[in-house]
Amino acid sequence: MKRIKMFAVIAAVMVMGFSACKKDDNKKPAPTMSSATVAGENKNFDITVTFSEAVYKNTDKTGNLDNGSFTVSVTGGSEMASYNVTHTAGQTTAMIAIELSDYSTGNETVTVAPAGASSIYNDEGTAMSNSETKSVNLSGASNEIITKTGILTANETWTSNNIYLLERKVVVGAGVTLTIEAGTIVKGKPGEETLASALVVARGGKLMAAGTADNPIIFTAEADNITFGEKFGTNLTKEDNKLWGGVIVLGAAPISAENGDTETNIEGIPTEEGYGLFGGSNASDNSGVINYISIRHGGISIGEGNEINGLTLGGVGSGTSISNVEVYATLDDGIECFGGTVNVSNLLIFYQGDDGVDLDMNYSGTISDFAVVHGNGIGTDEGAEVDGPEGSTYVTGMFTLSNGKFISEGTEPSAADFKSDAQGYINNCSWINYGTGKPVKFRTKFVDPGVDCNHKEDAYLHLVSDPATLVFTDCSLEGTKVYDGGDTGTCLDELAAANATAASKVQLNGTGSTLDVAGTFSWTYAASRGQL
Repeated sequence: MKRIKMFAVIAAVMVMGFSACKKDDNKKPAPTMSSATVAGENKNFDITVTFSEAVYKNTDKTGNLDNGSFTVSVTGGSEMASYNVTHTAGQTTAMIAIELSDYSTGNETVTVAPAGASSIYNDEGTAMSNSETKSVNLSGASNEIITKTGILTANETWTSNNIYLLERKVVVGAGVTLTIEAGTIVKGKPGEETLASALVVARGGKLMAAGTADNPIIFTAEADNITFGEKFGTNLTKEDNKLWGGVIVLGAAPISAENGDTETNIEGIPTEEGYGLFGGSNASDNSGVINYISIRHGGISIGEGNEINGLTLGGVGSGTSISNVEVYATLDDGIECFGGTVNVSNLLIFYQGDDGVDLDMNYSGTISDFAVVHGNGIGTDEGAEVDGPEGSTYVTGMFTLSNGKFISEGTEPSAADFKSDAQGYINNCSWINYGTGKPVKFRTKFVDPGVDCNHKEDAYLHLVSDPATLVFTDCSLEGTKVYDGGDTGTCLDELAAANATAASKVQLNGTGSTLDVAGTFSWTYAASRGQL
């Protein structure tokens, strides 16, 4: 009899346990914030937060939500002076009245979150997660993170109230215009090779990215903690690169590719994809507007020895407007121009992993009022690396570098390397803090090393020919060097004579650049961190 009673007790306990589990299974999920809307003007705004169900301050279905129930923050524009919460227990909405310290600029973003993990409850006493947030712009626009991937086939506008997340390649197709509003943040997801994220403007497409000094357009990594309404993140440094890809613009202006080709495929994009071709015969081709943009923490690997640059321009024409550009902490080159005729002004390259300014395929535009700043710890190479035409077409174009400063902040950076038929004009440029051990270099090659020590056509011959086609005017630098590009160890007397001739052709102590780096680039991320 005792054994039967014991079984009965165990059975009862089991039933109670099953009942409790069933009750827990039926418990409602935690409440959430469904939306946030805004109304108001000048300094005073009302934020209406809507919840997924009726909410309370306490677990027993009592208590009105109050100031202690929320954290409220304002970023961008004017600061918040105060806020006050109005709510009645059991309602599905709460009103948060915000007063700003000054008149709204329309750029402010308000973010609302529970004050903690035990601040807001539903009618079963389940607490809202303190990871719940809602953001709203005081212009009335909501804030969203919008993922983009693949080829854009119709015109789009990306607005400043949202953050756009690039997943793999996002391609502005031929005939399509992508407009990006001033103040917009675009982030790239991590991933290498085929998974690398980048914004690619295909030949025939247009990018209209016109920021302002107060509201630049920012391209950065998903890992960057910059958020709605902000211009700068706080968690990444000048050594943090390789976190996403970069920006690639392709056009139909002349290039000099190998084998006499007038068009070719940009590195890193498979030919079969169809959107990597660049080059053509339209010198005034127009790929859009790039103004006041900052490209940060990029340069991902897309293949063995092949990385995406901060800003890549392939066959971009002079009808394109590019000015006020910052490239900050990129793995490969800061900017690389593959042919084309586009002019670039007010350019800052800060801490690139390879070359600051890289010119290829007979680029024949002008880069003016620019600075390259690089130092140790990032694997940096040259301040500038310049090549000329690669083929037999479009071989007469001349690049111009004007009023630029190349600044070394360590022992690793090199000054410049002019090679492979480099031809153009270098006007009022300065190389600073490289020392005589890191001179500006000019490549030469010999016809038949050890047998015929005449110079083949290369950067050195362009420098010393009459008339010269590689011309330095009023520059300031710390030394020059001619080197044997074939590294043959022969023709040493001819190489020594070439070094003396080159030194006589390049003025070392000219006026150099008058660029005010700190003033010109006061709007940049580098300036915000006191690095200029």
